[in-house]
Amino acid sequence: MKRILSSEATKYLGKKIKVCGWVHSIRSHGKIMFIDLRDKGGLLQLVFTPKNKDVYGTIQRLGSEWVIEVEGKIQKRPKKMINPKIETGKIELLPEKLKILSQAKTLPFPVDTKGYEISEEKRLKYRYLDLRRKRIRTNLEVRQKVIKFIRDFLQKQGFLEVETPILTKSTPEGARDFLVPARLHPGSFYALPQSPQQYKQLLMVSGIEKYFQIARCF
Repeated sequence: MKRILSSEATKYLGKKIKVCGWVHSIRSHGKIMFIDLRDKGGLLQLVFTPKNKDVYGTIQRLGSEWVIEVEGKIQKRPKKMINPKIETGKIELLPEKLKILSQAKTLPFPVDTKGYEISEEKRLKYRYLDLRRKRIRTNLEVRQKVIKFIRDFLQKQGFLEVETPILTKSTPEGARDFLVPARLHPGSFYALPQSPQQYKQLLMVSGIEKYFQIARCF
């Protein structure tokens, strides 16, 4: 069965699907257990009842950020359980099969907060966990949209995007260069560019008058 993202689950009402992702949260309401499964598409609520003994037994061992694979049927939520804050707030998945793909140790910090309360040093040490944070993901998405807008606008105006070299010759200017040793020429060094000025001038002289790039300057 093909894996479905949580954001696509609304298209499969009444059908059986397979989803994979992280255990975002676990909630117990008597004999009924709820899991919020998180993947690239967002959150999807899973509802576990004692009727399916195999699946219900497995959920007792699960922990936060464990990676699981679940097969089950998509159904409408009861009206009182609808969550308008998320895309899948009107549906839920009733699991029939559950497979643990990866276990997780106790996390050094929670990933369901904005993260301002955590020291920057600790966040960078566990950056692979910090990147799971919704705020960080949103920032990356906004950055991508801004860069795409810039590219689309400039291309419509007739500008040509050109990636200029990253390794270049060191120049006798006032600023300090970041040097990279040349493996094939011991004792020689490349420099990381402080600006694309010289390459930009070369492009203009060659006839590429309208040029742009999202430059990496060091």
